[in-house]
Amino acid sequence: MDMEGDLPRKADDPLAQLLRQDLGPLSVAELEARVAALEGEIARTRSKIESAVNHKASAEALFKR
Repeated sequence: MDMEGDLPRKADDPLAQLLRQDLGPLSVAELEARVAALEGEIARTRSKIESAVNHKASAEALFKR
């Protein structure tokens, strides 16, 4: 699955910069810390998505009454 086509195109976008970062110079410990940080960000993003979906569903239910 090619996800790069779905990502922001701006060169100064933090996500774009993260994807371009050379991982070669990083130690195993630094790579593990990076993975842990990214997993935390994934969890935070999924939580925000869930909150937005629940908020939308609540609003739709309110207006259907």
